[in-house]
Amino acid sequence: MSLALFTWFRHSHGATMVDMLVYRAEGQAVVRGEDLYAMRLPGWDLPATYPPFAAMLFVPSTWFGVSTLRVLVMLLNYALLAAAVHLSLKLAGWPKQHRGAAVILATGLGIWLEPVFTTFQYGQVNLGILCLVLWDLTRPDRHRLKGVGIGLATAIKITPGLFAVYLLLTGRVRAALVSAGTFLAAGLIGWAVLPDASYGFWTTYLWDPSRVGVTVLVDNQSLRGAVCRLLDVNDPGLVGLIASALVATLGLGVAVLAGRSARVLRRADAWGAVCAALTALLVSPISWTHHWVWCVPLLALLAVEARTRGRQVLFGLTLLVFLSHVMWTVPHRWGRGVDWYWQLPGSIYPPIAIAVLAVLGVRLYRARQQAVDAAGGGALTLLTARLDRDPALTNRT
Repeated sequence: MSLALFTWFRHSHGATMVDMLVYRAEGQAVVRGEDLYAMRLPGWDLPATYPPFAAMLFVPSTWFGVSTLRVLVMLLNYALLAAAVHLSLKLAGWPKQHRGAAVILATGLGIWLEPVFTTFQYGQVNLGILCLVLWDLTRPDRHRLKGVGIGLATAIKITPGLFAVYLLLTGRVRAALVSAGTFLAAGLIGWAVLPDASYGFWTTYLWDPSRVGVTVLVDNQSLRGAVCRLLDVNDPGLVGLIASALVATLGLGVAVLAGRSARVLRRADAWGAVCAALTALLVSPISWTHHWVWCVPLLALLAVEARTRGRQVLFGLTLLVFLSHVMWTVPHRWGRGVDWYWQLPGSIYPPIAIAVLAVLGVRLYRARQQAVDAAGGGALTLLTARLDRDPALTNRT
């Protein structure tokens, strides 16, 4: 019912799926041997921003007309959303006997989450990237192909590379190397097929955030975008750099600590992975709202742990934020000159992500302190028992 309502809504409001059109234009540039990064989508003036390897993957989109492609991409994203929900529940440790029903219900609700909704509206690849990373993270560490999904995701969109760093710092060295090797292999394939485009991308275009879009837009829910809107500038300068550095340190530190805390924290690796994702979204110069599809595994984790009233409230508030689409109510669409009382709704995702990192950091600190206290108490109990059994030890102490 929910999917049918969503399909009707999209049809009646005429979703352009403009990003899908950019991908198709990239595929056409590859087929025709045109300059990939000189290409601009007619009528929109949008350039190619992904690596050459990704453009090669977009070639099959040229086999269909635009109308047919819109239907195919929508159906593909439906399937990817269901897969993302399934993998998120698996990552969160949702009971297997209830997972099937949960996937159906969560997929119907998930379509209305703002990042997912916007992904469908633009015809974006975010759900595919999410599934590749989750596919890796839900496999056993001993699996010899663990890391391939993250490597492919990085070869398409760069920012998932932080997960390879997360794997390395949490002791999954082989998986991190497999990820790096997969990324390198994909890059070499792109270089072999499109050498000029590859040289231009890796030396110039990758380092130019202006090709991706305007930082100050309310669409940009990165920390940098929030600081730009708060200061009413296009470039936050040193303030933005310091803020991003502090959050990167906090986020990656909490992620790695969580990933290494399986003895004191339930679902430790799941929390570590989600925190790594939130860190990447926060510190990236531009994180469009549709990049925040990582709200799906975040909500799955909060839901499976919502056994106390406090955690139920936390889950409810987080769900409400991602269902609200509140940033689109900000009166200044371009993000400049936003009054102070619109700053929070206009930049709602970064505070939520920072709050998750902070709360989990406190939770980890308390869990580790309890473990230390318990270990100390156990040692004291053992020593007391030995003293009771051997009075000679008491005389020596």
